[in-house]
Order: sequence, then structure tokens, then C-alpha cells
Amino acid sequence: MCCFDGGHSAEKKEASAEVAAKAAQAAQRRQEEFEKSAAGRAARAQQQAIAKQAANSNKGEPVLKWSMG
Repeated sequence: MCCFDGGHSAEKKEASAEVAAKAAQAAQRRQEEFEKSAAGRAARAQQQAIAKQAANSNKGEPVLKWSMG
């Protein structure tokens, strides 16, 4: 009386885990191919430029400074 599905639940879980593992491998492969492509290199360069700009921001100083004179 413990199993109402005829014992297929373990098989379904195993098949689902296998499908998930294959999908993760495919996603990893696509990510690696993208990083090697020109678009991937351009995206990485853009992200690095944004990070560099954020690191060298005005650090709390006003953008426009007023001087009397």
C-alpha cells in the first residue's frame, strides 16, 4: 500500500534528472561557444569597460564644480 503509481515514480525521477543533466551540459557548451565567438569577446570587453568606469567614478564629488572668480 506504499506505492500507488506502480513503481514508476523512481524511473520518472531518474529520467528527469538525466534530462536536466543533459540540458545543463548543453547550456555549458553554448556558453563556452559564445565566449569564444566575436560577440562573446565583445560582450566581455563591454562588461570590463563598465566595471572599470564604475571603479573610476567621481567617488562622491559633484560633477559640476562652482568657482567664484
